[in-house]
Amino acid sequence: MAVEVNLGAQPQKGHVLAAWGLIGWRWIWRSPAAAIVPLLQPFFFLYFLHLISDPSYFPLQVAGAMIFSTQNIGSWCLSDSAVFRIELRLQDIFVASPHDKVRYLFGVAFSNIIPALPALVALGIILAMVTSVSLTAWLVIVACILIIWVLYSAIGIAVSSRLRSQREVWPVGNLIFTLLGILSPLYYPLSRLPPVWRELAQLLPATYAALLVQGSLGLEPATAGGLALDAGLLILSTAIGLALAWWLYQWRER
Repeated sequence: MAVEVNLGAQPQKGHVLAAWGLIGWRWIWRSPAAAIVPLLQPFFFLYFLHLISDPSYFPLQVAGAMIFSTQNIGSWCLSDSAVFRIELRLQDIFVASPHDKVRYLFGVAFSNIIPALPALVALGIILAMVTSVSLTAWLVIVACILIIWVLYSAIGIAVSSRLRSQREVWPVGNLIFTLLGILSPLYYPLSRLPPVWRELAQLLPATYAALLVQGSLGLEPATAGGLALDAGLLILSTAIGLALAWWLYQWRER
């Protein structure tokens, strides 16, 4: 028997972001590996790169590891949002609730940045130990991390909305975010890439985030005009990426 519910009499507000934060924290609490893996992954890269590359590149590589760790949040968002939608049907609850999809998207992204915070803090400490970091440089690093976090989380969630099986999550997520991570010059200067790869890298927002961070730290030659151009291209490419993710994202099941 159908029961009529007066939605107007139901609570229309709630601490949604805090609830998502609790999900992220409980993930770490129940499975500490969720916080250990983001720490180990960039450190493996840094260890081997330190052995085979010029030691003068190490500060650049540490800064790149911070962006790389932020990029990986997109892959976690893809996996989590697929589980929430396909297995737990959590997205259906949000669709039926007064909350819009923007809150849902930010909630998933927020819950996934929490396990990455220990890695980002540890890398930030190492960066401060191996090179001088001004207040302006810290602000640039934080801004770039936030931009990449929002963009790549949106990409991961948008792609997950098109998946129909849990089996598709692992290959699709690894393909997309591995390619994005390899093409962007996070662990090396853009000038070291061959011309063709360099042109491809310049299509990615993370490239301009890396150039901004490297320039603000004085790790690569940069002028004020060049940094302003990189910032503009980062904002433009991020806006295009978010627009594509918004178009791709499927909120309601068809």
